[in-house]
Amino acid sequence: MLLPHSGAAQDAGNAGSAPSARTAFAPVPFKVGESLEFRLQAEWFLVRGHGTASLSVDALDTLRGNPTYRLSFRTKGGITVFKINDAQRSWLDARKLFSHRFEQKLDQTGYKKERTYEFFPGEMRFVSLENPADSGTLASAIPLDDVSFIYFIRTLPLKVGDEYTAARYYKRDGNPVTVRVLRTERIMLPAGEFDAVVVKPIIRTKGLFSEGGEAEVWFSNDARHIPLRVRAKVSIATLTMELKSVTAGPPQ
Repeated sequence: MLLPHSGAAQDAGNAGSAPSARTAFAPVPFKVGESLEFRLQAEWFLVRGHGTASLSVDALDTLRGNPTYRLSFRTKGGITVFKINDAQRSWLDARKLFSHRFEQKLDQTGYKKERTYEFFPGEMRFVSLENPADSGTLASAIPLDDVSFIYFIRTLPLKVGDEYTAARYYKRDGNPVTVRVLRTERIMLPAGEFDAVVVKPIIRTKGLFSEGGEAEVWFSNDARHIPLRVRAKVSIATLTMELKSVTAGPPQ
């Protein structure tokens, strides 16, 4: 199946909003103020380390006249030979569920990176603010980045056996992005016991969902599709995130 242009989630998360602009928002299973806190474990051979991670919907911003969800994904921790401090943000269009901007500040053992990309779908181009030579042509008029990809997956039906694929990653060499729905499980986490659906997301890059990283994500098997657990290989270590707490956010 091709990745759809907008979500098919059960819970719009914006019901009862007064401004008329909100009536055109795509249905999504999250809302502003949602915050997910995770326990992070890093493993290298038999050596283990710990840290924290979080996913959050920080605000509803206006970017170049477009209502956007400001999303954050942060990880911090590691082991003796591998440390990571990664802060990523994405601005996801609230109407059509594509990214307008992506930022990352990464500091991990042996490697540092800062990058900011601005996406201009109407002109089919993206611009790197730190490195103009890294600017280029968008692969899609509805581009996704590493963080918006996670939230977009939450809007899909996620039925076991389904596979979604499309050239929606903003850089051409990261495509096609693929979402494979593998199985269902019941899992115990620090936040409690959950029915989960296990998904294998693939982006052809060196990030969390790289093709060779063997990443899997456990989402709650309900309308909200909350990320519960993430397991992936990053550089020399295997990272596992497990949900500790959920803040749903205020009524909207």
